[in-house]
Amino acid sequence: MNHDSSSLRTRAQELLEHAGVTIGGDRPTDLVVHDERTYARVFAHGSLGLGEAYMDGWWDVADMPGFFARVLSSHLDESLRTLDTLIAHLKARFLNMQRGENAWEVGRQHYDLGNDLFEAMLGKRLVYSCGYWAQADNLDDAQEAKLDLICRKLQLTPGQRILDIGCGWGEALKFAAERYGVSGVGVTISREQAAFARDLCKGLPIEIRLQDYHELDERFDAILSVGMFEHVGGKNHRSWFEVARRCLRPGGLALLHTIGSNGAPGRPDPWIEKYIFPNSVIPAMSQVAAALEGLFVVEDWHNFGADYDRTLMAWRENVDAAWPRLSASYDERFRRMWHFYLGCSAGVFRSRRDQLWQLTLSAEGVPGGYRVPR
Repeated sequence: MNHDSSSLRTRAQELLEHAGVTIGGDRPTDLVVHDERTYARVFAHGSLGLGEAYMDGWWDVADMPGFFARVLSSHLDESLRTLDTLIAHLKARFLNMQRGENAWEVGRQHYDLGNDLFEAMLGKRLVYSCGYWAQADNLDDAQEAKLDLICRKLQLTPGQRILDIGCGWGEALKFAAERYGVSGVGVTISREQAAFARDLCKGLPIEIRLQDYHELDERFDAILSVGMFEHVGGKNHRSWFEVARRCLRPGGLALLHTIGSNGAPGRPDPWIEKYIFPNSVIPAMSQVAAALEGLFVVEDWHNFGADYDRTLMAWRENVDAAWPRLSASYDERFRRMWHFYLGCSAGVFRSRRDQLWQLTLSAEGVPGGYRVPR
């Protein structure tokens, strides 16, 4: 080890001690560094360097979510400004609707990766968003509970027509049609998802459109959007709420399900931006509140962010279990990339840096008040 990497290692160890992490220690959250170049790479490039070094096999940790929870809970990323991006501006789900051609990029890069990966990871229902674990003890039950919670919050009744902005693989619409007797329209910007959703919803009164949601101009009894708002971007938050308001019939309810940050508006994490979700950013509470002012009454703002930790851990278990099969299509570097993504994300929610919000909205306020289902 040369003098430079030795002093960088010492500096890294001093920082990590604040989080109770040791380099070369024997606890599951301690780091094992295989390549001394790791330190320079991380000090120079922050989370991008950390993630890429992990993908290249330069370091390992037995309990990655635990490691990130420690780092983030001790605010280590703030004392080391180049690592400030480790913070929970980890982005999330469904569509990137930042305007124009960029809007389609996340569909191509992420959601068109291959349905085999997502079918293995997500379980019985292809729902790529946080499950609701209040009474569930496994992923499939947690996802079904989440879908049912949304339908109950929207007070769906047979014969209603609903809109799903960013419908993903169509699971929420399918659930609502089968359990609550509604018809609906889903819009997505991923070709793979649209084809899959049409197939999934075959025989149900569901229409799936490959369409930018800004083009929508028709009325629905209820609107839902699950895990796509993270891709809208601060400049477009207002227009998202304007579209929802325009498309919601009087007396109807809208539900927005999104990851949120309890900090000030932040910039995207560069590693996530490059490898997982291009053009996406976690909304701050202040941004959401300002964007819906004068358009909606917030009937309920529900946070169950800690449930994302359990959801991500279940996804990781599923990927690991399916890896012998998936390894024919994805290489070892991809496996490490995906591990880093799921492990780091679980640590973010475990440290409570990021939240999961469901906002239930009405245009004019529910007469007599809204009774909140949980």
